[in-house]
Amino acid sequence: MSKQFKWPVRVYYEDTDAGGIVYHARYLYFLERARTEWLREVGFNQSELKQQNLIFVVRDMQIKWQKPATLDELLTVTTEVKQIKKASMIMAQTITCGDVKKASAEVTVACINSVTQKPMAMPDTILNVIANDDE
Repeated sequence: MSKQFKWPVRVYYEDTDAGGIVYHARYLYFLERARTEWLREVGFNQSELKQQNLIFVVRDMQIKWQKPATLDELLTVTTEVKQIKKASMIMAQTITCGDVKKASAEVTVACINSVTQKPMAMPDTILNVIANDDE
């Protein structure tokens, strides 16, 4: 649906356990940051969206860890929108180091009203940009 967005991340000591392997929960940080940077790349700032009472939250995530990432590796987090619905989107994300896949995830992100915390339709301005991101 959309072109792939790639975001680099270096593994720091704080990301690892005592053995120098990335702690499993840190992968969620990497994925979240890449989604945030993708949103910024397509023209939307989360702070500005929140001022409009619009926020995106993770509703569901399926993740598979394939190979451990380790201290000092330069990873690439790839994000791609696979499906858009009225108030949510499904994103495919992968974390790689060179040609080695470290983890992959399918993430459902819901659009909600930050005041009521109820689902809301994504504004057409966002839908149009996401739908046309592959051009």
